[in-house]
Amino acid sequence: MHAVVFGLVQGLGEFLPISSSAHLILVPWFFGWEDPGLTFDIALHVGTLVAVVIYFWKDWVRLIAKGFTDARSTDGRLFWYLAAASVPGAIGGFLLEKKAETIFRSPLLIAVMLILMGLFLYWVDQRSAKKIDLNHITLGTSMLIGVSQVLAIIPGVSRSGITMTTGLLMGTTREGAARFSFLLSTPIILGAALVKLPHVLSHSSMITTDFLIGMLVSCISGLFSIGFLLRYLQRRSFLPFCLYRFALGVLVIMVVLVR
Repeated sequence: MHAVVFGLVQGLGEFLPISSSAHLILVPWFFGWEDPGLTFDIALHVGTLVAVVIYFWKDWVRLIAKGFTDARSTDGRLFWYLAAASVPGAIGGFLLEKKAETIFRSPLLIAVMLILMGLFLYWVDQRSAKKIDLNHITLGTSMLIGVSQVLAIIPGVSRSGITMTTGLLMGTTREGAARFSFLLSTPIILGAALVKLPHVLSHSSMITTDFLIGMLVSCISGLFSIGFLLRYLQRRSFLPFCLYRFALGVLVIMVVLVR
């Protein structure tokens, strides 16, 4: 049961702008469950990695081919923009990993970030130009989106949320911002999984049924959330996600005060 819940939380939260890391902390905090541990966390991330690779494999084949054969083409430029934008997030994750596992796990901090980021996303979504599609994104915009990923080390910010918000702020369309965010998540999630891979290999006995169930559920729910959000943003705004973030943040603050 816990494996299914955590898998759903990871798969939906990784790609919807609601912060998977916040939910993975808050769910056991709300219900008094034990922390599933690093090995299970890796399983969940592998699941979402498989999801984004399955969904965008044709895009990645085309981008990689053009990146190394025709770097000046639209797809070739986009490949190298994604590569460059991955660097700040990787460096930030390496430098702030310890803080992410300690002081950034406070429910009160998470609640504040859920609310603030939700308000910021709503403000940007209402006022941005939304004229630039994915094929016309610039290197400058790509790097700003990449730098913004560093903030996602704080649970409650949301990697997808901050990257989409930054894309919107720079004038990209909602769908373009989401697609760039999803493509950018591939090397980030892959890098995080590879860093933690030695732990799994040294604890292979911990690859249990729950490990496999969590990975499968996170993959399936991840595929659903990617497809849903890309279709949804063609016609609608981020308002429901902003309202959800605000409501969850207020609920967490109330629980903190009561406890």
